[in-house]
Amino acid sequence: MPKIVDHEKQRERIAEATWAVIMRDGIEKATVRNIAKEAGMSAGALRYYFSSQSELLAFSMKLVSERVRKRIEAIPRSTPPLEGIKRCLLEILPLTDETKKEMEVWLVFTQRALWDSELQPLSEQIYNELQTAIKRLLELLRNLGLLRPDVSIELETERLYALVDGLAMHGIMQPDKLSPSQMEEIIEYHLRSICR
Repeated sequence: MPKIVDHEKQRERIAEATWAVIMRDGIEKATVRNIAKEAGMSAGALRYYFSSQSELLAFSMKLVSERVRKRIEAIPRSTPPLEGIKRCLLEILPLTDETKKEMEVWLVFTQRALWDSELQPLSEQIYNELQTAIKRLLELLRNLGLLRPDVSIELETERLYALVDGLAMHGIMQPDKLSPSQMEEIIEYHLRSICR
């Protein structure tokens, strides 16, 4: 009987191997050969799933976004609004080993997208999706009557996005100076500063 292969699981396995190579050896070592070796398959088998390094990196980045989205969707609807919004924002930050790995991949992807024209549309799409998500969280606060009336949704969207980005960057670059509990405290402090 022929072996049934779950192609989506294979693609995820390859993406995770890509993350491992990038984090251990850097983006320049994330070659088809090295990733295939990490995933325990031949380079030919890997090329069956991804025809180029850019395609593989794009899938790897989409997988990061998908995992973040699933974690956010798993937050119980019964969570009090302000706590729920805080938890949504915390899912983006490098607070656990898993989210640190995702953030490191995100940073490498973002850097690569600066010069790789194949990755630029996806980078812009993900940026816009996150910006829209933050704006919706703020609109939810306003609709619930929790946001201070003098807060500009447009300006606060950019400010909160910049805060989350900055915390993520510092959390990866200076983990000894900014702990997960400090990041959580900063997010909570900021949300309270814009709420009634």
